[in-house]
Amino acid sequence: MLTTLRNALTVPDIRKRIGFVFFAFAVFVFMIHVQLPNVDQAQWNRLIANGAFYQFLGFLSGGALQKLSIIAMGITPYINASIIMQLMTVVIPQLEEMAKKGGEEGRKTISRYTRYLTIVLGTIQATSMAIAMSRGGVFFDHSWQFIVYAVVAFVSGTMFLMWLGEQITDKGIGNGISLIIFVGIVLRFPTQVGQTFSLANKGGVNWLGLLLWVGIALVTIVSIVFMYQGQRRIPVQQARRVIGRKMYAGRSSYIPLRLNNAGVISIIFAISILLLPQQALSWFGTSGKTTGVASNISFFMTTYFGPNSFLYNATYFLLVVVFTFFYSAIVVNTKDIADNLKKSGSFIPGIRPGQPTVDYINKILIRITTAAAIYLGLLAVLPSLQRDVGVSGLYIGSTSLLIVVGVALDSITQIEARLAMRDYRGFINK
Repeated sequence: MLTTLRNALTVPDIRKRIGFVFFAFAVFVFMIHVQLPNVDQAQWNRLIANGAFYQFLGFLSGGALQKLSIIAMGITPYINASIIMQLMTVVIPQLEEMAKKGGEEGRKTISRYTRYLTIVLGTIQATSMAIAMSRGGVFFDHSWQFIVYAVVAFVSGTMFLMWLGEQITDKGIGNGISLIIFVGIVLRFPTQVGQTFSLANKGGVNWLGLLLWVGIALVTIVSIVFMYQGQRRIPVQQARRVIGRKMYAGRSSYIPLRLNNAGVISIIFAISILLLPQQALSWFGTSGKTTGVASNISFFMTTYFGPNSFLYNATYFLLVVVFTFFYSAIVVNTKDIADNLKKSGSFIPGIRPGQPTVDYINKILIRITTAAAIYLGLLAVLPSLQRDVGVSGLYIGSTSLLIVVGVALDSITQIEARLAMRDYRGFINK
């Protein structure tokens, strides 16, 4: 990896792209400190400390939510819109046709629909947040005009981050949206690590537990790398072809099926659904108080369905497993793979083309997805185990580790691809 980075910095074009990425990171950090006016920061700190949904959004926004910046919602509405559009592409035939046969124009149309959906989802989320903050006494100005102003500011901040991510993709090294989430998570790591070791020096953290946490973190990172880069390679044989008077011998290749096709999406889906009831309760409460049915639901949620409870973690595990299977089935279209093999005159040795090929690939996909789903489910509930070892200042965030490691590996792959492209161009020019 270090060799790849060193080689990349010697190429002017790639060095310029990497420099643009760090410039975009600096813009992102600057936007974190552009705060919304008329905010009671002390009251907001008390409110966010008791809201798991806000803490989830906070770790994705790089601390912008804690400062109540105009980019407090982060890029979350765009992520949700992208996921919904992916699901709709499978469900709606017109969108599926546009994605497969529309070419560049079709992809641009789907991207435009995604932006429109981002505005809709961002407006809904910003409105609910602004109303909840106004009822919770976070704003000094409780007029509807200021609530509208806050909604417009939050949505504009999200759209700016979406534009910044697209610029990173075009002028940087790709994966713009992922890199924005990546830097938002990484920005909070030094503070959390510093707080943990500060507590350890003061005797607030068990040093044995801290060492155990470090060991768990290292094992987790290694397992994420293995799961992220792991593949199940299905051998493929290409039949002999006769072109003109020449006969070309068949070639052997393979179909690479990733172990983790769902990535971090299944965990984000699961935690969003788990935290949605708590967010809904905050909409109906006034100054942190609830009455009637909302009070009973709040009591049940805090007593039996807290983040450290067995019921919460069991539900979390099951949701991650279910969404992993669901998303993998959407991402990997086994029927298309079989059709493409048949059209190109290729086949899997020992398997007949057509439906038997589909059944064979489905059987393999179910096996590797089962392993990935169980792994992601255990990774999701790992923070509860980490809290039990006595380290309360720094948690092993399964989602954050998965995003950081995955984006880092993707970025290195992008740089290696650009280096290889430069070598090919140089060879052709010579």
